Amino acid sequence: MPDTSSSPTTDLISSLGDIASSYDAILCDVWGVIHNGQQPHHAACAALKTFREQHGPVVLVSNAPRPADGIPGQLAQIGVPDDSWDAIVTSGDGTRMMVREGSYGPRCFHLGPDRGDHSLFEGMDIVRSRDPEEEADFIICTGPWDDETETAEDYRDLFSGLIERKLPMICANPDLVVERGPRLITCAGSLAKLYEDMGGVAEYSGKPHPPIYRLAREMLGTLGVQRAEGNWSKVLFIGDGLPTDIPGAKAQGMDALFVTAGIHAKEFGDNPDAPDEALLKTTMAQRGVSPRYAIPRLAWA
Repeated sequence: MPDTSSSPTTDLISSLGDIASSYDAILCDVWGVIHNGQQPHHAACAALKTFREQHGPVVLVSNAPRPADGIPGQLAQIGVPDDSWDAIVTSGDGTRMMVREGSYGPRCFHLGPDRGDHSLFEGMDIVRSRDPEEEADFIICTGPWDDETETAEDYRDLFSGLIERKLPMICANPDLVVERGPRLITCAGSLAKLYEDMGGVAEYSGKPHPPIYRLAREMLGTLGVQRAEGNWSKVLFIGDGLPTDIPGAKAQGMDALFVTAGIHAKEFGDNPDAPDEALLKTTMAQRGVSPRYAIPRLAWA
């Protein structure tokens, strides 16, 4: 077991209300925090609503590989109330910005499911192909073809050919996995990691990488949250992803509140509502992350 005696302290709390007065805005992850892909987390939604009423705006920051204007409808279908947030930015928005401002070329191979991801390409001045054998300048990866059954390893042979053609990949969802009910589903981040491990070049539009935070800061500005000289210490980031949400918040100079009962719940013991504090400390040290706070599930009180 590693020596964690000098690790930064993460305070385990039970209530967002206990720390809310220290912040005037929240950036909040979606999957794993306010819903699990099938059902809303009602206490989390209520907590965000209360913060909005008493302290400031809430911007949802999602690694969904599609534009933000399609997310409210999805949240409504799951049962997430629209009074728990003010605005949304997505990894899909970041992908569109990267393509618009970059020099990737006019022809794109789209690797990912058809389910909803076609909206990512609407209005983009590129030719989109679903056939990896067709001529392409770059790849946009939104996930596996079939995320119900496939993992990144299913793409090793395909990636060998794409890497040989020197096609760069834009990963439109850096999450490695995401909750879908009680299961964890492979996301585009797992594919992009394998692509890089095999020698390919991958760029990322979502958390923890800069494009999505640029959009989030701009959105906070439109909501009246301004910061001189890039000081975002009074913005709290809430998320359940140790590889994405927590490092991303630190890079932006924001405090992070880590939700332990999300995708990492099994790392902290058998009871997701009562994480083992020793395991929590050890895991943080092993991963080299140090969120300011941790909470089993997001709640106001």
